[in-house]
Amino acid sequence: MRNMIEVSQGVKDSEYGKILFSNVMVTRKRNLFMGRTWRTLDIKMAVGILAVHLLALFAPFTFTWGAFWAAFINYVLRGIFGITMSYHRNLAHHSLKLPKWLEYTFAYLGVLALQRDPIYWVSMHRYHHQYVDSEKDPHSPIFGFWFSHMGWLFDSGYILEKYQERKNVEDLKNQAFYRFIKRTYLLHPFAFAVIVYIFGGFTYLVWVVGVVTAWGYHVTFLVNSACHIWGNQVWNTGDLSKNNWWVALVTFGEGWHNNHHAFEYSARHGLEWWQIDFCWYMIRFLEAVGLATNVKLPTDNHKLKKSLASLNKFK
Repeated sequence: MRNMIEVSQGVKDSEYGKILFSNVMVTRKRNLFMGRTWRTLDIKMAVGILAVHLLALFAPFTFTWGAFWAAFINYVLRGIFGITMSYHRNLAHHSLKLPKWLEYTFAYLGVLALQRDPIYWVSMHRYHHQYVDSEKDPHSPIFGFWFSHMGWLFDSGYILEKYQERKNVEDLKNQAFYRFIKRTYLLHPFAFAVIVYIFGGFTYLVWVVGVVTAWGYHVTFLVNSACHIWGNQVWNTGDLSKNNWWVALVTFGEGWHNNHHAFEYSARHGLEWWQIDFCWYMIRFLEAVGLATNVKLPTDNHKLKKSLASLNKFK
């Protein structure tokens, strides 16, 4: 099935052209570096992310198998349980329910991934679905690849311009744990880095903090950028979302993004047997042992409606 027309709704083709190797039109432009106001928060974000990347550059000179496997374990813990299962499928979409002690544990792993606190992350993601690939989407490629991948992180003025009051995450704001994390957010990854350095020295700091965090940034950001540019669409979602197998492999299943936009509530993103979704496998395990409940999946009727809508669109 061929892809949807790659232009966001209500927006005409512009002079900015297409993103390389795609049919996605850049219809809006935002000054990413020069000719814009850099707020204090933007500078802090840029310095922090740059520092993580600089730390990761020491990886070839500090390699040990112990540090490598420690990094890999942290990548799995923060990736599957922290960002993918907790921040995304549990907190943002309520695709499953966990005991509060386990919900908070997994959310804390997400905090250590240095992708902002749960309240902010979930708020931005819900806005993404509400305004997907429109001018109010926090990170759509209609502003270009770089903006959707990382540029929006350093443009708090854009966020304030689009969302004056973020009231779409009251369910988290009503919980003392998430309010506490928001108030004290930076203390937690900093304390984690200190602990890693104390027990593992500079080598483990490079791999467990630098490499894992930098890698985690980019694989997560690829869902925002690549999965709205390259891949295929099998459902009529009215947006640019794509299923991208190679992003799915490095994000534990998040790359089946067109599936996700078709059925936002689904705890399973890899809907076909061959669509690898490691996060879903862990959810199934937690469900089997009684720790995950109210696990949501799309019904056959809902799938059929989406499929028929897709077929009708291309007649």
